[in-house]
Amino acid sequence: MKVLAIDTATERCSVALRVEGALTTREAVTPRGHADLILPMVEEVLREAGLSLRQLDGIAYGRGPGAFTGVRIAIGVVQGLAFGANLSTVGISNLAAVAQQVGAAGAHILVCMDARMQEVYWGTFEASSNDDDLIPIADERVSPPERVEIGDWMPTVAAGTGFGSYPALRERFANLSIHGDLLPHAREIALLGERALRQGKGVPASEAQPVYLRDNVAVAKK
Repeated sequence: MKVLAIDTATERCSVALRVEGALTTREAVTPRGHADLILPMVEEVLREAGLSLRQLDGIAYGRGPGAFTGVRIAIGVVQGLAFGANLSTVGISNLAAVAQQVGAAGAHILVCMDARMQEVYWGTFEASSNDDDLIPIADERVSPPERVEIGDWMPTVAAGTGFGSYPALRERFANLSIHGDLLPHAREIALLGERALRQGKGVPASEAQPVYLRDNVAVAKK
């Protein structure tokens, strides 16, 4: 299967092309400029692989949660590319893309990403015992760090920038192996997107949708 993946939801702007399991990637870590970077990256990975858009099986994208503007960039770019090439699209959770980086077989993963405004985006996942699927345990949420509540579910590993940004959160889960600097990457979005496409979850470009979790995207001035 041939899957293009893009992600602009965080400061890491990245593209990955997955062709029968082989990866070609481009990335840049920058606070802005994603709209200018993403299309040249797409062109580079396609050229390196000797493929055109029409030869792909679909396009996966980081659908959020993440920066409001960044998620919108991804949706706009994917819709433009997929419309022109008549490709299916599939949105992948940016939290799942982080979980996939630490998702060894059987792992229970808590992901907390810094959402600014003294909040985190967070979600819980389980990696299947044969390491070929990532299963969300509950709905993804946004909340202050102290309101990350996992009930009786017991994580075995934690990941995401929320643990690096909020020391109290890191201390609360100090018994876990914590990867506090991980950001989503298009390579995991490509892998998860390929799985979703194989399961028939691809949709037309017109149905590509963002997930913000947060309704208010700015702090009102006093």
